[in-house]
Parts: sequence; C-alpha cells; structure tokens
Amino acid sequence: MWTQVAPLFAANSGHAARGFELLFNLDKTNGVNPLGIVQGTDGNFYGIAPTGGANGNDEDCGQGVGCGTVFKVGPTGGLTALYNFCALSNCADGALPVGSLALGTDGNLYGVTNDGGSNNVCFFGCGTVFRLTLAGSLTTLYSFCTQTGCLDGRAPSSIVLGTDGNFYGTTSLGGGSAACKNGCGTIFQLTPTGKLTTIYSFCALANCADGTVPNPVIQASDGNLYGTTQAGGANDGGTVFKMTTSGALTTLYSFCSQANCDDGGFPMAGLVQASNGKFYGTTYAGGSQDEGTAFKITASGQLTTLYTFCMQTNCPSGGNPGSSLIQATDGNFYGTTIAGAGTCFIEVDCGTIFRMTPTGQLATIFTFCTSNTTCNEARAPGAALVQGTDGNIYGTTVLGGNNTICSPYGCGSFFRLVSNFGPFVGFVNRAGQVGTEVEILGQGLDSANAVSFNGVPAQFKVQSNTFLTATVPTGASSGTVTVAIAAGSLKSNVAFQVLP
Repeated sequence: MWTQVAPLFAANSGHAARGFELLFNLDKTNGVNPLGIVQGTDGNFYGIAPTGGANGNDEDCGQGVGCGTVFKVGPTGGLTALYNFCALSNCADGALPVGSLALGTDGNLYGVTNDGGSNNVCFFGCGTVFRLTLAGSLTTLYSFCTQTGCLDGRAPSSIVLGTDGNFYGTTSLGGGSAACKNGCGTIFQLTPTGKLTTIYSFCALANCADGTVPNPVIQASDGNLYGTTQAGGANDGGTVFKMTTSGALTTLYSFCSQANCDDGGFPMAGLVQASNGKFYGTTYAGGSQDEGTAFKITASGQLTTLYTFCMQTNCPSGGNPGSSLIQATDGNFYGTTIAGAGTCFIEVDCGTIFRMTPTGQLATIFTFCTSNTTCNEARAPGAALVQGTDGNIYGTTVLGGNNTICSPYGCGSFFRLVSNFGPFVGFVNRAGQVGTEVEILGQGLDSANAVSFNGVPAQFKVQSNTFLTATVPTGASSGTVTVAIAAGSLKSNVAFQVLP
C-alpha cells in the first residue's frame, strides 16, 4: 500500500520493510485536519487540529465539526484531545488553532488561534496567544485587536521561542498599513506573561515592496529573525526577509525576479537554518512547471534554486510544497508536498514526502495513496515534519482517515517514518549564557551519568527518562552537547550556542 526508498527507513517489528507507519486516524472528537506537532518534555507529541473537538457549532466556527483542539499522542500512537477550544462563552479562549506549538522553557506549550478571543470586532474574534500545561490547563495570554484598528494584528499564524526568553510570532492580517483591506500582517514579540509589542507592520514601503502576509519566523544563530512573506515584494511574488528583534527589516530577496517566476513564487512556509549557516525553504508555486521550488539563501540574500517540482511526467516528486523543511541528523532535508502523485480524486491531491541533499538532489521517499483510491489511511501532508529524539520522523496529514466520520475526505492522521538514524538529544532553547540552565530532551536520560558542552563537563539534574536540565559551564564554547547514558553517548542534533 505504501512506497518508500530503501534503505533510508529500516524495518520495524510487525511492519517489515515498510518504513511508513500510520499511528492514528483522527475521529472528529480529538480533532480534524491536524497541523504542526512538537515533542514535549515527557516524550509525547503535541499537535493542533484547527477544527473538531467537543465545542462549537456552525455559528461559532462555520464547520459544524467543532472549534479545534490541542491533542497528545505517544510515539507509538494513542491520540487524545488535551484541550477543546471554545470552552468559554463567545470562544473567549480562542478558536481554530493554527501553525505549530512552541515548547517553553517552563515545560508548557505555547500556541495561537486564528479566531476567538475577547475582542469580537473581527466578526468572530481576532485570534489569541495561549499557554497550555501538559495536563491541559489553558491560559489566554493575549487577544488580538486589543488596539483600535487592529494595529496589534489579527489572525496570528504561529510563534517561536527566542533566545531572550520571549516569543516571536506573525499575524496574517492587521497592523498599521492601510494598503490591504484587513491589514497586511505583523511581526510581534510576546513576553511569557503576555505583554505584546508589535515590532513590524508589513506593507510599510510603497507598493508593499517589503511583502505582505508573513509566514512564521525563525531566530537564526546571529540573533536576527528570518522569514518569508506569501505576497508583496518587488514582483508581488513574496519575499525573504531578515529583521532584528527591535524591528529593523531588510528584504533579502523578492521572488518572481526571473521570467515566468522560474525562481519560484508565493512561499507558504518559513525557513530553516542549516548546519552550514545557510537558509533553506520552499515556494508553493513558480518554477518552470509552476508547481513550486526548493531553494537556499544566504544571510546576505544570494538565492539559489535547488529543485523545481513536477519536472518529470506525472509529477512523481509531487508539487506545491506548503510546509517548512527540516534538517535531520543525517544532514539531509525532509519535506512534504500537498499535491501531485498518487491516485487521488481530481479535486484533492495525495502528496509526497521527500528527501533533499543540501545541494538539491531530491528523492521521493513516500507517496500517499498509491493503491487506495479512497485514501482513507492518509493523504495531503500539510505541516512540517518533526524528527523525534528517538531518531524517527513524525508528521500529520490534513486528510485521510475514517471517511464515514469526516466524509468525504477524512479527518486526518498522525504517522511515523521509522529510520535508522539513531537517538539524539535536543534543546528547548538552543542558546544561552554561561550559568544558564538548559532544558535537554532525549531518551533514556534517567541513566545519564555525564553532560558536556563541546567537551566541557557540566552540572546536570535528571528530571525524567525524557528530560534533564544542565547548567552551561564556565569555559564552554558553542558546539555539540553530549549526554552519556547507560546505553552509550547521545549527541545534540544541532550545536548549542553559548552567548556572550
């Protein structure tokens, strides 16, 4: 039923030579159309579903399937709704969560909802930022459109944890520009206690040369924020930008700079900074086939188109990549396309999972719906993949699942790609000064007997089998963090940055 490229993914007991494992089909009660996921300190994965759940109706969310959930799922399955939005009157707690969750240094989850909140000037709320404990207790930190004219933004898309302990995020609408009917979007800073500062409003330049509708941002090793916009720029095909945390923005590249947008256009996802310091991303459209591209760009704005999708007959590579890439521990990038390939209905494509080298050599490692035309297992991956600390890669599909519940295309699914990459350790915050307590995620950490930062021993405290804290030692320099456990040594998947 599923295809794969060997030997990238190893066989697993009960799933000989498959690699792809469908762990859970959502069933409306725990959510519909799941998006981004994140690994928690307890080793479980937490994700959002924009609709579904126990609360809401047509009047509230316009879907008749609930106003969304945050769900929890174990590495081997067992998915449950952790929180059902619109639990409060008028959906004051938010509705229709989007993007991906962020893990805070306090161990809690942080995220955004596209609608709901305490301000209803947007017909059905303007969106919120929330904090959620792993036990399911939610606190609304901010409701958008608190300022007249929604100068503080509306319809947030995602947030990330910054090295300064604050969160940085984007809104798709609102802000100070009148060039867009409902505002052109913003970038904001939010403290853990909920104080929001709008640090940039898009379309601040003539003809929106700085872009409109920003995608989620990342914070790079130089401390600046990097991201993309879906439209605007010199050619109205979207942009890549760099911005300081105080709000000074530089447009690094405007897409559709080449004839027929051969360099790509209209990115629908953010960037990832690779171990070589460069940034990698995708465009949803453009390229010679108008099915999207994969690209790399330097911090100074030199862009290279690495791959153009749908170059082969019948699009075996898929098309329209709409989610961010990840760089796995093998050094390659992994991503998804939401369209192309497979045997899906004409109006809804199947999608693929692909692997790409840093130089742009691409291989399709999994194609959805290759032999099942109803695709009731999984289809249309719509969010970035995540590599768990066990080495395996996890993801969600927007569609697929039990068609009798979410007719006709299914509620979505949660899956795993079994790899032979091996376990590693990761960070909640990958930068800090000497003396800073660092949160480290992994497997088998209850047997940890030593932790070192680029070879310098550090004091540490085991919190659980999947979580420990360590103090950045005097004399440490930026580099790999190693945790010695009973089964061997675990190294970090990215370098830890020691700040001055």
